[in-house]
Amino acid sequence: MFLSDGFYLMLAMACSASMAIVMCLFRTSEHNRYGMILGNYLTCAAVGFLLIADKSVLLYAHTATYLCGIIGGALFVLSLVCIQSGISLSGAILTSAFSKLGLLVPLLLSIVVFHEQPTVLQAAGLAAVLLSFLIMNGSPKQKGNTHLFFLLIVLITNGMSDSMAKIYSTIGVQAEETAYMFLVFLFSAVLTTFLLTAETVKTGKKAAWKDLAAGILIGIPNYFSAVFLLRALRTIPAVIAYPVFSTGTILIVTAVSYVLFHERLSRRQIAGLCLILVSLVLLNL
Repeated sequence: MFLSDGFYLMLAMACSASMAIVMCLFRTSEHNRYGMILGNYLTCAAVGFLLIADKSVLLYAHTATYLCGIIGGALFVLSLVCIQSGISLSGAILTSAFSKLGLLVPLLLSIVVFHEQPTVLQAAGLAAVLLSFLIMNGSPKQKGNTHLFFLLIVLITNGMSDSMAKIYSTIGVQAEETAYMFLVFLFSAVLTTFLLTAETVKTGKKAAWKDLAAGILIGIPNYFSAVFLLRALRTIPAVIAYPVFSTGTILIVTAVSYVLFHERLSRRQIAGLCLILVSLVLLNL
């Protein structure tokens, strides 16, 4: 490839940010809310299947590949549903920021399960995260609360989803990574189909073609964001790539949301967002 590593990282950030922007554009849909998510995962599964060099690997894959694929798929659906709801409640800027703060979950997983001790800077980042929660939440009686509790759910579910990559890299088979990714998105699509059907029965709302099309717009950058980040990580140190990727995505979403959707933040929220950016950097050093 003739693209520079830095450009791969820029593409990863652009793809990640575009997911939140597209979801923000279609957040007022009056149809079945799972239509967009199903379109996303069907697209990811289709792309993932096409990228498996040897399709027969799906017939004899290791048990860990199937198991992690099922668990990872369930977490993917839960995470994206929470992000979609979070954007409707708190806007794209804060939801994107808290989803990126899901890095706290694999960090805690490393401490508890893999017995890795955080550095002083990572501990400072954790403290900054807790402080940002207090700043952004403000007084309990404050009007226009940013739905902090639900934003924390976004953080946890997204972090659990991200943690599957580390878990699979530890117990999975490296040669079956493409098959694992396909199984993750395939199970996500199957699970979302059940949710869509249940939602249709409950509310009478069916998935619209517009929502499925929006899902395609989300699915393509969703899949390739991971691809471009992996390519960037081949030569760019993780301590540089991850904080740049996380903070860059938030900055792109913030800028686009400000220009296109006229989202405004209070001074308290701006201060909390700035602290989040600082904590993201510290957590990755």
